Amino acid sequence: MASDGNGHALSQRAAAEALGTGLLLAGVVGSGIMGERLAGGNIAIALLANSIATGTLLAALILTLGWVSGAHFNPVVSLVSAWSGTLRWRDVPSYAASQLSGAVAGVWIAHLMFAQPAFSFSSHERAGFAQLISEFVATFGLLLTILGCSRAEPRAVPFAVGAYITSAYWFTGSTSFANPAVTIARALTDSFAGIRPADAPAFIVAQALGAAAAALTFTRVVPKPAAEAARIKDEAA
Repeated sequence: MASDGNGHALSQRAAAEALGTGLLLAGVVGSGIMGERLAGGNIAIALLANSIATGTLLAALILTLGWVSGAHFNPVVSLVSAWSGTLRWRDVPSYAASQLSGAVAGVWIAHLMFAQPAFSFSSHERAGFAQLISEFVATFGLLLTILGCSRAEPRAVPFAVGAYITSAYWFTGSTSFANPAVTIARALTDSFAGIRPADAPAFIVAQALGAAAAALTFTRVVPKPAAEAARIKDEAA
């Protein structure tokens, strides 16, 4: 998660967040539609296509736009960035609004590319405890990956995040949404990637709890660098 002290105005960073999240959703929904069409009813093949396209696209987008905005593309990532001090709290609403608007636009673009109605509420049921614990785990792991790689090897973040999301498609029962903006936008597509609007709020709560748990766990498990610890001690004195 890149610092907001990178010389770019908030308007530029917000635009990058909207653009990146839009392209991400176009990839998620578009590859879901394409995968389902070509898989001939084989859901495993459709999911494989969807997961590979999403993970590789996400890595590419982080590499492309990370130097501008940090490439969060996810409101809970922005919240944890503010909590960790790499984003100003007052910038979080602009980031979240840009991510949500970009996500909705991305669904619309995907539908245009595949001659679908502009928006259609999903009928894909994703309810129950197993789905919610999956979203908790998916978001927990995503934020832990971002926090750990940002601390240890920032250049690895795009590849680690892309790899994590690809794998989480398969090891979570929910196929790893792990993103409130993505969840809301995917309620607007009655396709392979969709989620019923009625199921989206519980997903978002589980994602928020997973992100909070990851931030607290990281704080407990990983010691702060000596320079950062000294700064905090001086500020408290």
